[in-house]
Amino acid sequence: MGAVAGVYIYYRGFCMLQRKRLILNTPTSKIRSAAIGLVEVSGLAVGPYTMTAPITRHICYYYRTVVWKWERRGKSSQWVKAAEESMHVPFYLDDNTGRVLVDPQGAELDIHRDFQEEFSNSIFSTSLAIPLNVIGFLNRYGVSSEKKVKVEEYCIKPKNALFILGTLASNPGLTVSATPIRCVVADQKSAQFRLPSGLARLSVGTSGTSDTRNLNITAFRVNQPQEAMRQGAPNPATALGKEQKDVVAAAMMKAGITNPAVWSAAGVNSTAAFPGSGASAGAAAAPGMEPEQFDLHPSTVLKKGEHNPAFFISWHSQRDVVKTLGWKSALMIWGGPVLTLVCVYLLAVHFDFLWV
Repeated sequence: MGAVAGVYIYYRGFCMLQRKRLILNTPTSKIRSAAIGLVEVSGLAVGPYTMTAPITRHICYYYRTVVWKWERRGKSSQWVKAAEESMHVPFYLDDNTGRVLVDPQGAELDIHRDFQEEFSNSIFSTSLAIPLNVIGFLNRYGVSSEKKVKVEEYCIKPKNALFILGTLASNPGLTVSATPIRCVVADQKSAQFRLPSGLARLSVGTSGTSDTRNLNITAFRVNQPQEAMRQGAPNPATALGKEQKDVVAAAMMKAGITNPAVWSAAGVNSTAAFPGSGASAGAAAAPGMEPEQFDLHPSTVLKKGEHNPAFFISWHSQRDVVKTLGWKSALMIWGGPVLTLVCVYLLAVHFDFLWV
């Protein structure tokens, strides 16, 4: 494993070196004079609408909340990702020469971590008591708090300084509204959950693009005799309890389903499923900002390009990003081969493959 990890570290080092060279070779532009294509811009995050992050309750344009669960894997224990939720409302980057709409879908994000804490309900734990908003978030994703969990939250807040490397392109039809948008991981296709009393398993999948995502319930097994189902017993899918609805909502969120019509068809309230980020939270105007001050239908947008997928958003300056990429890539390029050689040598000694 160490030998393989060394090869991977070596590869990642060259990826970071390539990113560093791309940043250095891309000229920094002012928003007013930026040309269509790959650009590098810096400025402050602004926008007409905000939402509330579920854990910190910060007013923000973007949040990413991650829950890690302490689990035993083999002979050791480690942190395993148990839930993740990312939402954003459309926001702009302002550098005093102009503003550009930012679509963070698919971006590699290096933003400030506003919250990190470990919790546990165990009587032997010395961790902090779990706040109600954290319990609500864990319940939405069916994560038990009996074992040790770690919660992290990252936010982009009004007036945060950002450095962005991305593609400035013609607006494909994005409009600025108060409705929060879920950021969906590209390879996230399905999710399975164990449901409480009444339902055995729910498997939710998606089809179509992120704009036309549909719901496919591929497995829905009921803990009732088949005869009762044939005799017209009510379908649990249409008579779910509150706890069951919370789990179904979590499955749909994890599968990236944001269409309100699909939520309604599943019998779940989409607004209630996003505490702190629903319509009521999204309708709030940003501090000191009015929608009339912004072009709500801009002709261009800064996004992930189709032909140049490099898209990076950082709360560090361009100089700091380049410096960090420089020492990390050098460490990985030199450290990866050393780790591989050491591990191969230890294997050779263990299996007596060395000849004197």
